[in-house]
Formats: sequence, structure tokens, C-alpha cells
Amino acid sequence: MAAVETIGILGGAFDPPHLGHLAVARGGAERFGLDRLLIRVIADPGHKDVETPAEVRLALARVAFASVLQAEVALDPYSRTVDSLQALDLADPVFLIGADEFVSFLTWKEPERVLELARLGVATRPGVDESLVEQVLSQLALRERVTVFPIEPHAISSTEIRDAVAEGHDVTPLVGAVVAEQIRQLGLYTAVSAS
Repeated sequence: MAAVETIGILGGAFDPPHLGHLAVARGGAERFGLDRLLIRVIADPGHKDVETPAEVRLALARVAFASVLQAEVALDPYSRTVDSLQALDLADPVFLIGADEFVSFLTWKEPERVLELARLGVATRPGVDESLVEQVLSQLALRERVTVFPIEPHAISSTEIRDAVAEGHDVTPLVGAVVAEQIRQLGLYTAVSAS
């Protein structure tokens, strides 16, 4: 009988992908011994506005995660995690999420159903208020399906990166050389974001 693969999932708008996302991907792959890591670029995120077309964000994600051996980058047509997980229909995958996103987990569509479909790997870094993470955990019926693990700290957001590009700053230290070059070549984020 073939061994069951351990599959991880990391979803996001990736507008643009940055070193914080990479830290979650690498940390999660190591912590959970992932055989595959599905990077899901959400075509139309239900929870946030995006400035860049899905195909461009997909291309950026492909170059950003190229160094993660387990990574498989694809477009996700679902805007809600629960719908995406139901469509993927995987055997107990690990859904990776940053602690800053996890604090709003209870506002997601069917959070308990998400935990039935996937274990959660919650990546924490210094500076994240762990009491907020604990508050969410305390309200979950399937708390044992959540694993909190530390990652290399990168206190950056895609919004800050877009604003930095618009202001003419070099974002290589935030996104890596390849993604920074793609942003330059495509002329992305040259107008300051309205959000």
C-alpha cells in the first residue's frame, strides 16, 4: 500500500507575494513534513480588494515560490476557504495561515467546517499577540485540529509593499530579487493604493 502524502495548502491574494508568505510556506513544509504544498492564488478574494489581475498575481506567485520544492502554484476559483477545501476533497490536508489572519478565523464562512476538512497550521512570529490566538482557539470545538508553530519573522504586508513601490522605493528586501524584478518589468503598483 502506498504511503499517504501529506499535503499542505497556502492560499492568498498574493498582491504581491512576499518573504512573509515564503516564511509560512517553508516553515509549514518543514513543520508538517509536507510532500506537496498547494499554493492557491485566489482569483477573486471575498475578504479584500486586489489591484492586480489574477493571472498577473499567479505569475508573481510562480516565481516567488519557485524555490520551495514542494510548491505547486495554481489559481483558486473560490473566494472562500471552505468552498475551496470542499472542491479539492483532499485527505486531511494542512491549511497554512498566519497568526494575524487566524485571529479573524471565527468570522470566516463555516470555520468549524474548515476544521473538519483540514487541519490548521498557524504560523506565529514575534510581535503577534498570542492572547488573541488563544481567544480564538478557546472558542473552537475542534481545537485539537489547530497546530501553532513559529516562523522566521517578516513584519510586512502586501499593502505596505504596494505603497513602497508607488513611492519609488526598492522592495527587493521585502519580496526577493525575482519578484521585485517582475514588479518593475510589469510596471505594477506605480499608483499609490487607495485602500
